[in-house]
Amino acid sequence: MAKLRFGIVGAGMISRISCRDIAAHPEVEIVAAADPSGERLEDLASRYGISRTYADAAALFEDAEVDAVYIAVPNALHAEIALQALAANKHTILDKPFAMNITQAQSVAEAARATDRVFMVGMNQRFERTTQKMKKLVQSGALGDVYHAKAYWRRRSGIPRLGSWFTHREVSGGGALLDIGVHMLDAALYMMGNFRPVAVTGATYTRFGNRGLGEGGWGASEREFEGFDVDDFATALIRLEGDVTVTLDASWALLQEDSNRMDVELYGTEAGGAAYGDRLVKMGEGPGEYVVIQSPSVPELIYPHMSRFHNFINTILGTEQPCVTLDESLAVQRILDGIYESQRTGSEVSLQD
Repeated sequence: MAKLRFGIVGAGMISRISCRDIAAHPEVEIVAAADPSGERLEDLASRYGISRTYADAAALFEDAEVDAVYIAVPNALHAEIALQALAANKHTILDKPFAMNITQAQSVAEAARATDRVFMVGMNQRFERTTQKMKKLVQSGALGDVYHAKAYWRRRSGIPRLGSWFTHREVSGGGALLDIGVHMLDAALYMMGNFRPVAVTGATYTRFGNRGLGEGGWGASEREFEGFDVDDFATALIRLEGDVTVTLDASWALLQEDSNRMDVELYGTEAGGAAYGDRLVKMGEGPGEYVVIQSPSVPELIYPHMSRFHNFINTILGTEQPCVTLDESLAVQRILDGIYESQRTGSEVSLQD
């Protein structure tokens, strides 16, 4: 059987990491890449032996020897390039966030549903080992009725390259919330099995990046923008159907003791759990007694390969079901939009039709 031929759109730092995962699949060959930066493109091509390079995505999509594409470009280009890929009949995996807003995301979803190509937003935190374990534990009923989650990813100093597209709202759409907050929100909803948002109250802050503080080590994009007009901290309370709630914190820069703190804590009627902490807390036999179970066991992981790309590829090959669905990705986008709208209005935002 011929290998699935992959094209990479965007040659930034995330593509360097992602190509390693893609290339590890035995049924795949990376054959092409596109990026307007010749330097980044040459670096990616040399790392992975990519034979054909293009200055833009449109040229890559014309390549008949590309079956599937990974899109990792600035957020403002997500919907536009995803639509081009689908129109060119390419299987498509798109980096987060889905789009700049729900209108754009819905246009891509409509195009994806109208084709026989596989489309997926690649939410990598769903495939972490501990996320997969907690999903299984929730499904098994080990936590009972899960009614609340506390999701957070807080970096003390982790702004991606001041002056790059990450920190310019017109191109990024937002800051920490769209960069890392989306991961923890998606992971929480996935583990809980509830993508039915009712309402959201949110607030965003810009307290460090605007002063030139809080930069981390991520990012290979050019410093081409003046100023800093995105959030470096965001917080929200999300209400879901079934009287379920989620609190979400995301920061690029925050004065905290740890340089990086992330987890999804779940609270149920029979047990509580910390997904990334890999533990459960249950009542003991006597009054006021509790038992902490570190590294609880599960029979097997849902996706043992623990890879968004392998799930995407296996879905194309017909050996797996997609872990990330269009409806789930649209629900996440609605919540993100709602958080920013709540910040603008100072009020709770209804997310029901």
